[in-house]
Amino acid sequence: MAAKTKGVWLAISGCICWGASGAFAQYLFTHQGVTPSWLVGMRLAIAGVLLLIWSGVTNPGQLFSIWRHRRSAGQLLAFALCGMVPSQFTYFSAVNYGNAATATILQFTGPLFIIGALAVIHRQWPRRIDFICALIALFGVYLMVTKGHLTSLQLAPLAVFWGVLAGVSQALYTLIPIQLLRHFDAKLVTGWAMLLGSLIFMPHIATSPVPPLNAVGWGGVVFVGVIGTMFAYLLYLDSLQYLQPATTGMLSSFEPLSATLITVVVLHTAFGLPEVMGGLLVLATAFLQAFSSKPLTRVKSKPV
Repeated sequence: MAAKTKGVWLAISGCICWGASGAFAQYLFTHQGVTPSWLVGMRLAIAGVLLLIWSGVTNPGQLFSIWRHRRSAGQLLAFALCGMVPSQFTYFSAVNYGNAATATILQFTGPLFIIGALAVIHRQWPRRIDFICALIALFGVYLMVTKGHLTSLQLAPLAVFWGVLAGVSQALYTLIPIQLLRHFDAKLVTGWAMLLGSLIFMPHIATSPVPPLNAVGWGGVVFVGVIGTMFAYLLYLDSLQYLQPATTGMLSSFEPLSATLITVVVLHTAFGLPEVMGGLLVLATAFLQAFSSKPLTRVKSKPV
């Protein structure tokens, strides 16, 4: 399998798992009395511990290797605190105030920030296809937010606020760990980042009453922690070894697709024609990015 094809399938698989976890989170928020802070802390702790156990069994000598160098340790802390925690909390807050489908669509503004950041960092013009995808994605998000009423916002303001912040956080989550992944296994990087991130939420979990979960509720928590977090993030990070961050970010459109299908079919969330059209436009950008291989054009420095 070609490296780019492998990267595409890794990114798609991770985003489908991620989208499914959003739908499960919506069920936990609306039917099981769970709060975003409690769920984020639990999912990060569960996934972080499992990933570190997995990494320790497969490569026991490397478990603490990331802490042996000041540079890699600092990058890991930055990834945990500036990438992992914000991307988790903002996304689930958007789900809590809106729904999983619209939250994942709003989060999709992340690739736009990735493209802009890479253009500044590497002094490179974004590719023409990146501009086209950005415009298509923005219009798709616009349809989702307005639900066809193009002059008024149809989502709760807090849902839009947290959704856009989730997009910014997603960009940081994609860009920060690139250097770490060139030297350390993705399971190790993700596991430590999740475990560190979970510590921020532990005081809230320890001082709050346990939600009155039934068997289905606890099953949802486990699903969110294992499938929707551990495997989702691991597959997504693995894809960064084969694809450019902008491409991987655009492929995340499979996340809102899976979230939408589950929330509509299983949770019976209302989803009209404008939202469907917006979702299809967002999904179209994934294919445009996946099958585009034109390199970036470097910005020429002007003489001083």
